[in-house]
Amino acid sequence: MSFMNRLANSSNPFQGTTKKVLCVCSAGLLRSPTTAVVLSQEPYNFNTRAAGLTTEFALIPVDNVLLQWADEIVCMDQYQKSVLEEKLTKLSIQTPVVCLDIPDSFAYRDPTLVKLIKENYK
Repeated sequence: MSFMNRLANSSNPFQGTTKKVLCVCSAGLLRSPTTAVVLSQEPYNFNTRAAGLTTEFALIPVDNVLLQWADEIVCMDQYQKSVLEEKLTKLSIQTPVVCLDIPDSFAYRDPTLVKLIKENYK
């Protein structure tokens, strides 16, 4: 799929008007997918995607299309926040970046991780 097709799909009106939240961690395998699940359920009900910043490990790497798609970006640590804010600045995108300050020490959907996401997401 070409970049332009993905970019057009990112603004597909059939996604509805629900807030679009991009959840980001290092590899997009544990913390961000868990965050995407939590934020897609009650009481939030957001339209979520998960991605990773480290392109060598991420199944779905953060790219310009995902950054343009998002109404909000949720990341796990301050380093990720600074990298994301730099990418957004270069693209002239003003999307808020929320940092949950959650270390990379949890399994996918670990109950403690879920609890931290709920506590730290404002």
